[in-house]
Amino acid sequence: MALVASIHVDLGWQLPDLELKDPDGNSCKLGECAGENGLLVAFTCNHCPYAIAVWPRLIKHARAFRAKGVNTIAVNPNIHPDYPQDSASAMKEKIAEWGIDFPYLADETQEVARTFDAQCTPDLYLFNKSGKLYYHGRIDDYWKDEAQVKQQDLAPAVDAMIAGEPSLQPQYPTIGCSIKWRED
Repeated sequence: MALVASIHVDLGWQLPDLELKDPDGNSCKLGECAGENGLLVAFTCNHCPYAIAVWPRLIKHARAFRAKGVNTIAVNPNIHPDYPQDSASAMKEKIAEWGIDFPYLADETQEVARTFDAQCTPDLYLFNKSGKLYYHGRIDDYWKDEAQVKQQDLAPAVDAMIAGEPSLQPQYPTIGCSIKWRED
């Protein structure tokens, strides 16, 4: 698994009007998933060790953010025949196993990941209540073990966004496994 970092994307771009499906085939438009104060879009998957290590934190943060009016969706861009552990049926298993209580959507065409310039799993994008990109970066400073975290990044960004403050800087990239791009 190739380790890569998320790339710089300019803040302020509009949440794209794209639609994905959950593992049961139900459609979900990104813009309709937002809470009154914003939306966190997390590109992630089931098999990447970086994503697996971060999933419990993502789930915990999603619950706290929802109480603040910021919803979360997870997007799996690795719907790829060479990675059956990221299939829709495997996503269903992980939703039950990990207690994921927000939409976990399949990016079957990888169009959404390409539109976002997502590079790795996890790769996080936080949009404000106007649908403008406010934050693109890591959850915290230590992916492997939450007990070793010394600096939170995502949670303070959510609080600053809700308070109407400028985006916190610097915004550090996430690291993770490369997205498993399909050949066209």
